[in-house]
Amino acid sequence: MGMIGDAVAAVRGTNVRHLLMQVISLGLIVSSALIIWKGLMCLTGSESPVVVVLSGSMEPGFRRGDILFLHMSKAPIRAGEIVVFHVDGREIPIVHRVIKVHERNDTGEVDVLTKGDNNYGDDRLLYAQGQMWLNRHHIMGRVVGFLPYVGWVTIIMTEQPYIKYILIGALGLLVITSKE
Repeated sequence: MGMIGDAVAAVRGTNVRHLLMQVISLGLIVSSALIIWKGLMCLTGSESPVVVVLSGSMEPGFRRGDILFLHMSKAPIRAGEIVVFHVDGREIPIVHRVIKVHERNDTGEVDVLTKGDNNYGDDRLLYAQGQMWLNRHHIMGRVVGFLPYVGWVTIIMTEQPYIKYILIGALGLLVITSKE
C-alpha cells in the first residue's frame, strides 16, 4: 500500500483511547523540554542559556553552527570576554568579544564596546542608530562553553523551513502511530 497508506491505516485502526494516550505523551515531551529550558534559564541567569553561532564573525574561535552555552553573573564584564548581546531593533542576538569597557564612577554602570574576532572594526555600526556603547541590559550572557557544529540542525531548519515542517510532521506521525 505504501508508507503513507500504511500510516493512514494505522491511524484509522487505532482506538480513541490509544490515540489520546499518544497525544498526552507528545504533550508531556513538549512540556518537559519547556521545563528544562526554564530551569536552565534560572540556573544560568541568562534569558537564553544556549545559542547557535549564525555567522563567521568569530572565526577561528567559533564557527557557524557551533552551540554556545551562556551564563550571566553579577561579576563585572571585562575586556576579552565573549558575550552574546541583543541590539534594539534586531531580533537575532550577536556573539562578539568585549574589546573595551568604560566604567562610570558616578553610577557604577558599565558601558561595553564589542568586536567580532574576524571583523576589521568595532561593532558600533551594528548597534542601534546613535548608540555608541552597550549597557548591561543588552548583554544576554557570557560564553562559558561550546559544542562545535551541533547547531547546524537549527541553521538548516531556519534557512529551509520546509525541512522543519517535514520533520515535525514525521515525528508527530511516529508518535501517533507507535504501538507502545
